[in-house]
Amino acid sequence: MRKGCSKFFLEDERQFERWNDSAIKSLKAEFKLFKDVVLLSLMHPWERDARLLKKALKKGPPHYNVIVEIACTRSSDQLLGARKAYHSLFDRSIEEDLASHVKGSERKLLVALVSAYRYEGPKVKEDAAKSEAKALLNAIKNNNGDHKKKAMEEDEVIWILTTRSKPHLKVVYEQYKKISAKTITEDLEVELLLKETVECLCTPQTYFTRVFDTALREDAKEDAKKALTRLVATQEDVDLKGIAAKFEDKIKERVKGAYKDVLLGVLADDRK
Repeated sequence: MRKGCSKFFLEDERQFERWNDSAIKSLKAEFKLFKDVVLLSLMHPWERDARLLKKALKKGPPHYNVIVEIACTRSSDQLLGARKAYHSLFDRSIEEDLASHVKGSERKLLVALVSAYRYEGPKVKEDAAKSEAKALLNAIKNNNGDHKKKAMEEDEVIWILTTRSKPHLKVVYEQYKKISAKTITEDLEVELLLKETVECLCTPQTYFTRVFDTALREDAKEDAKKALTRLVATQEDVDLKGIAAKFEDKIKERVKGAYKDVLLGVLADDRK
């Protein structure tokens, strides 16, 4: 086996075969990613999301984007199921845990997002969408004296993003683009959590593409790779066709072993 896997072993001046520390470290990381994607895929979706929410909450602010991703990319029933699973697993609600551990304006946004049960029909109120686009523009551009006031601190912004249906919000997004020189997400570059909220609700393909791109860079960090694993294992209802075509070569080049096979397999299924 050592002869057949020569890249994992080195022969020193005494002709002693010892493993290549760098190669073994890479192999261990590869196995862990494979293990993670398998376990996430096998769990009931409600339990999986509940455990991901709990883990993100424990890890703190740098991981609150996971809470946003789950709250904004799941259907109303899927999110409700995750909340029920959270009750069973941890004997408390995700809402009370968020309220206890998250501070400031982020708490208001995250509690409202996970509590949402959105209308999922096709009807959109065009006049309301236009009015809400103007309200978002005013809130994002708002000056409070000499200091910029965060859009996340505006109650109307929270209300619009956490109660309106996704089809309605997509119309709001388009209306905002018409009355502003930029898109909502372009105007929210300094408020990353709110930007990711808008992306996941209005332009999820943009968000998913960025996850792939960040994870497949040569200098990708561990959290970026975990984000890709989470995305592949959890987004059963998402059409990844465009992403598959764009990133297939990078996956073949930069991902190895069984984990690569899982990624390519999932993307291949999405193209069928």
